Amino acid sequence: MNELTHYINGAHVKGTSGRFADVMNPATGEVQAKVPLADSAEMDHAVQIAAAAQPAWAATNPQRRARVLMKFVDLLNRDMDKLAEALSREHGKTLPDAAGDVQRGLEVVEYCIGAPQLLKGEFTDAAGPGIDMYSMRQPLGVTAGITPFNFPAMIPMWMFAPAIACGNAFILKPSERDPSVPLMLAELLEEAGLPKGILQVVNGDKEAVDAILYHPVIQSIGFVGSTPIAEYIYGTGCSQGKRVQCFGGAKNHMIIMPDADMDQAADALVGAGYGAAGERCMAISVAVPVGDETADRLIEKLVPRIEKLKVGPYTGGNDVDYGPVVTAAAKANIERLVQTGIDQGAKLVVDGRGFSLQGYENGYFVGPHLFDHATPEMDIYKTEIFGPVLTTVRAQSYEEALKLAMDHEYGNGTAIFTRDGDSARDFASRINVGMIGINVPIPVPLAYHTFGGWKKSVFGDLNQHGPDAFKFYTRTKTVTSRWPSGLKDGGEFHFKPMD
Repeated sequence: MNELTHYINGAHVKGTSGRFADVMNPATGEVQAKVPLADSAEMDHAVQIAAAAQPAWAATNPQRRARVLMKFVDLLNRDMDKLAEALSREHGKTLPDAAGDVQRGLEVVEYCIGAPQLLKGEFTDAAGPGIDMYSMRQPLGVTAGITPFNFPAMIPMWMFAPAIACGNAFILKPSERDPSVPLMLAELLEEAGLPKGILQVVNGDKEAVDAILYHPVIQSIGFVGSTPIAEYIYGTGCSQGKRVQCFGGAKNHMIIMPDADMDQAADALVGAGYGAAGERCMAISVAVPVGDETADRLIEKLVPRIEKLKVGPYTGGNDVDYGPVVTAAAKANIERLVQTGIDQGAKLVVDGRGFSLQGYENGYFVGPHLFDHATPEMDIYKTEIFGPVLTTVRAQSYEEALKLAMDHEYGNGTAIFTRDGDSARDFASRINVGMIGINVPIPVPLAYHTFGGWKKSVFGDLNQHGPDAFKFYTRTKTVTSRWPSGLKDGGEFHFKPMD
């Protein structure tokens, strides 16, 4: 049995708590490794090493820090296939999805190579007589991130790349379900020239999370996961005086107008709803066709596409559309919610229940499901299912469709498919959701813009990556400077008065 480690001070370190979690192969249901679960003493050890290493890294000029990230990008490209295979083996997503996970993280690293420009402050010459004013962006010190299972490469890089570029040390607590790729990323960063102790990977569960929340040396915390845990981490972290950004759940709507290209809309829904087995915070899980005629045309287009989806292990080749969900518990929860949808009166148009794959009967595979005639009162509408389940809620007007998305407690992402520019502009202007797609089903911004939702999808006032990341991982210091005009009248200093 493979026993994984922590990564502390530039080396793999065995856990000392005596507690371990199983790392499963979602395709077979078999245990493939054990991962140590850190206690507070192990976390403190990692934090103290990071705190000792950070001042020298902060004193390294931004251009030299950027060169480490440049080399890291080269190494990520070199090992892309190896990273994708390790990610697929533990998470279950297909190899193309896994490579995309790494690629979207890599793009944020590329953005952070611009740290010398992004960290520049402001300067005002002659703010007063003989007075100059300028600002500096300085690192926080030791920072931390708690990342989810569904993007074990991308989200850690979204956090630690800007943190490190700004001169901080970073403690990463990845998901214990798929911890191998974060450990591999730490190895690559050291190979790229990152000093020991600047990135520490400490595996764990709630005990490790609480150790981060209450550690007095840690200055900031980033989190991505479910909304209840986001609320807990945000409230606790802020009460401890830390800077915190937390990203929670989602229920992303896609409005299909009567004038939409229905083939394009159907293809978009299948990709956005079922890709990665629906285990994406930006997955489209609610289709909102406007008008019954639109809904009927959409369902007619969707059904054959969904029925053709190939579900299988990542080793099944490039024709596999999506793989298993991450755990047996996740599979059971999805199946429970599907049954709840049936019991509450939604029409199950495509029934993925009872799906089984020969040779992988113990894997966590879930067939694709499509509901029609759901209503906002139903659990399948209100709850983030996080599985291959697409729910259709019919609206009789654009205003009704808009209200559905606006009234939902989550506000991560949304989309509209239409040929009408007025409708698209009105939708983008009025909707109370953080990320908007216009004929784009998964509106994840590129690295040089920021990522973040509204309402109960986010806690904190700064988004991930883009310019906000450099604000989150630094403090602003403003300096007012006046120099004496010279020695006069017997060696005494004379200053010009301030206005």
